[in-house]
Amino acid sequence: MRFNAIDIFSGAGGMSLGAMMSGLEIDVAIENNKAAAKTFKLNHPETEVICDDIRKVNTIDYKGDGVFALFGGPPCQGFSISNTKTRNEENKNNNLFNEFIRLVEETNPSWFVFENVEGIVSFGQGKVLNELRERFKKLGYRTNDNVLLASDYGVPQKRNRFFMVGNNLGIDFVFPEKYKKSVNIKQAINDLPSLWNGALEYELPYKKGSMSEYAKLMRGNSKLSTQNYVSKNKDYVIERYKYIGMGENWQSIPTELMTNYSNISNCHSGIYRRLHPDKPSGVIANYRKNMLIHPYENRGLSVREAARIQSFPDNFVFEGTLSEQQQQIGNAVPPLLAKALFDQIIKSTKEKLNE
Repeated sequence: MRFNAIDIFSGAGGMSLGAMMSGLEIDVAIENNKAAAKTFKLNHPETEVICDDIRKVNTIDYKGDGVFALFGGPPCQGFSISNTKTRNEENKNNNLFNEFIRLVEETNPSWFVFENVEGIVSFGQGKVLNELRERFKKLGYRTNDNVLLASDYGVPQKRNRFFMVGNNLGIDFVFPEKYKKSVNIKQAINDLPSLWNGALEYELPYKKGSMSEYAKLMRGNSKLSTQNYVSKNKDYVIERYKYIGMGENWQSIPTELMTNYSNISNCHSGIYRRLHPDKPSGVIANYRKNMLIHPYENRGLSVREAARIQSFPDNFVFEGTLSEQQQQIGNAVPPLLAKALFDQIIKSTKEKLNE
């Protein structure tokens, strides 16, 4: 059996990377964002990458001899708990999950994985989730869904993601067991080079000395740390960073340094948060806008550090402007989380075939 797949709403390819680590071959990826599609193609040259609106794509053309898995995460702005301005039933992005269902119906994959923010569980008082379950059931799929925490699966980040997994093989899918050990920030990025506010160094040597098993895994055969790019913050922002201890946020900043905020009590708890070296990171989604701070240095995170925290290996290269690279990393499904899921899918399939 060939474990081939189609990745829709693929972004830079975090989920595809995890799937490939599990032994899947990605035949086709569909992504509307040009920079993300370019990143995907650079890192997965063997995959056909279609950069277009999903509503214009007919995957019948790409079925071949059948599809083992179809997966992806429709844009989640409408479902997200953190974005109350767009969290409403009229948000046009919500309807993109209909495109996911359409493509499952067209390609009839053995498995599908629908990924999204955890807010989808409560959205519309559960109506959206129930509709998804019912519609896949009508297509002949047996489904199971759950919210997984990335730090439970070897990712140094506390990031919750919703997954619905379905198959038409008659398998009662069970989500993978949590790993026994978590990875902290020190283990994740301590071997990466020291940087400064506004650094734009493509290649730098790694720090000398011992490194964690996680760092070894991320480095692979890489000889240098690449894409050591840090957004340049204004001097007054860097001054604020100096007051924030490990694991602390904007509340540690003296009030007189926050006068440009009309009402500091409205500041999000994730703003100006310095990572704690002995714990996993918080959500890396908008790490530039949220001003996540390096655990020891008074600056924001570099592209490579954020990629490490998302579990992208060091040989993965991001295309586009600095802000586009940062957005691609923030939007991605952590590859190691995806790998845990696809390992379980492959295992379940092989057990079924051996019955």
